[in-house]
Amino acid sequence: MKKIIISGGEGSLAREIIKANKDNKLYPLSKKYLDVTNPIQLDTFMSNLKPNIFIHTGALTRPMDKHINYPDISIKSNIIGTSNVVLSCLKYNVKLIYISTDYVYPCVNGNYSEKDALLPVNEYAWSKLGGECAVKLYKNSLILRMALCQKPFPHPKALADITKSYIYMDKAAGIILNLLNETGIINVGGESKSPYEFIKSDNPKIQKIFLKDVKNVKMGKNSSLNISKMKKILND
Repeated sequence: MKKIIISGGEGSLAREIIKANKDNKLYPLSKKYLDVTNPIQLDTFMSNLKPNIFIHTGALTRPMDKHINYPDISIKSNIIGTSNVVLSCLKYNVKLIYISTDYVYPCVNGNYSEKDALLPVNEYAWSKLGGECAVKLYKNSLILRMALCQKPFPHPKALADITKSYIYMDKAAGIILNLLNETGIINVGGESKSPYEFIKSDNPKIQKIFLKDVKNVKMGKNSSLNISKMKKILND
């Protein structure tokens, strides 16, 4: 049985990890209790709980334009906060699993593998790549570049003219728990298709929206992931 701290413990992904868990002792900690921008709080929980693994799901994500309008908050939360987590894991020799995003890729041609060049498509992605830089310096770590989708989809419309490798959070949570012993970088996602196509299979009432209609944040045309590495590890 592994002891696992989960930052962002009240977030959607953390809740799904809790549901999917069978064999591990989880400590899901919300920002109210564990603010990763506070190294003293991190040190307290790490020294008291003595975890084997730290799953870092806590991050500033939406609204996406917040990373444009408030870069200081984005930097503190996603870059400095992640760096604090890495330093704490290094100090206590704790395995770190960092949840990143498919948007760190150029999002032009798609089918991106873990070895492809990176060029974040928007400010949010830059903040996540900033976190990746710190994590990559710690050998006992795993970076998961994910194309996560909430279920049910929280909007009445979905983009029909971009391509992603969306995966619902409940399925992603199970995959994360099956990758606990891995290190390095792994893409995690599903079949490449438009968000509209992906969501329509579960929600026939979803309506189309197009890239030209998105004004407040940059979106890539094709951020689809090559997930062959994930499939090989999972024997899928």
